Amino acid sequence: MGMDMGARRAGHRWWVLICLCCMAVAAQAADLRVHVMDAAGASVDDAVFSLYPVVGGPALPKKAAVMDQRGLRFVPFVLPVQAGTSVTFPNSDNVRHHVYSFSPAKRFELRLYAGNHASAVVFDQPGIVTLGCNIHDWMVGYVYVLDTPYFAKTGADGIAHLTGLPAGTYVARLWQPRIDGATPIVVEQQLVVGEAPLQRDYHLQLHAPDQSNMPPANLEMGLGDRMHTHGA
Repeated sequence: MGMDMGARRAGHRWWVLICLCCMAVAAQAADLRVHVMDAAGASVDDAVFSLYPVVGGPALPKKAAVMDQRGLRFVPFVLPVQAGTSVTFPNSDNVRHHVYSFSPAKRFELRLYAGNHASAVVFDQPGIVTLGCNIHDWMVGYVYVLDTPYFAKTGADGIAHLTGLPAGTYVARLWQPRIDGATPIVVEQQLVVGEAPLQRDYHLQLHAPDQSNMPPANLEMGLGDRMHTHGA
């Protein structure tokens, strides 16, 4: 009886110790709010903010992702994923699409298809993958493949959130399709994350927006594979 009581007490002490350790780990995680603006101070959407630990971080599980084709556009326009992620390309339009990329980070082709019949594509190399459609030339999209699990994309308000960041020092990078040179830029060499919430504001020099990924205004959708324009 005495030995059984002692074992229960020892087990309780171990349980308390485990809980305290978990609380300590949780206390070391912080949240970061990022606001991305252009040179004039206007909020910028589709900007991807990423953090790279100066000292190697933990390997986190990768999540599957989706790049849809809807309204004759790639949706989302920018899709950030961790290297090794499997991406599906459903076609929500009532016409067929032919998705491809010639980017060095991932060359692939999904021939004419409709619905959800296209194979998933694994993006295993870091880099920027530009997407196109072999039928609808205006369709442009991007899969931004990162070799870090710590990233977030800004919305229309220019805000991105990263939650539960482990304490440490990071290199911070930003990318947006309209950045000069179209390559990620380092915005902080040593961003120190502790327990307190952080906020950062960044300004980017951007090219003027164009009509990429926007169907022509006079376009009519047919029920087949061809697109018709007024007066054609």
